[in-house]
Amino acid sequence: MAPGVGERRERFEVVYQELYEPICGYTFRRVRQPEDVAEAIAETFATLWRRFDRCPQGDELRPWLFGVARRVIANQRRGQRRRSALGEKLVANLDQEAYELVGAPEDPGVVAQAFASLNEPDRELLSLVAWEGLTREELAVALGTSRAVARLRLHRARKRLRDALPATHVHFTGGAEHEWT
Repeated sequence: MAPGVGERRERFEVVYQELYEPICGYTFRRVRQPEDVAEAIAETFATLWRRFDRCPQGDELRPWLFGVARRVIANQRRGQRRRSALGEKLVANLDQEAYELVGAPEDPGVVAQAFASLNEPDRELLSLVAWEGLTREELAVALGTSRAVARLRLHRARKRLRDALPATHVHFTGGAEHEWT
């Protein structure tokens, strides 16, 4: 181990032990989902570790770390709003006739929740097509794969999104994606 690394780690562990519980309490009072709480706490302390040699010391460290946690939570909320906006855009791209046959969800957040329930690769894939408007050629380039593989992955992601929705017979059309149905 390089000189000073062990000492830095020991100092960090002391601060971590002292501030972990207050940061947890702060985060639990502001974030609803346990996995989001865990992610916010981890990101807060990862930021502390990265900036440990440059962050305030002594009495200023605790409020500084609360500020870090506040910004991490704000970033999470912005991400959730972006995902909700994407879910609404996906709703706009639904085949209206099929949508009306199945019935619109009473809560427009149903699509956003279904989208949020997908794994990150599926959300990213659907976002690239629906939100960023990528064509099949552009999607293949973005994924670093062939058009056939990109098409298959998109098909599977859409199926998982449909399966996550309460109504299972929803079809996507419109925009750049109509080529994919």
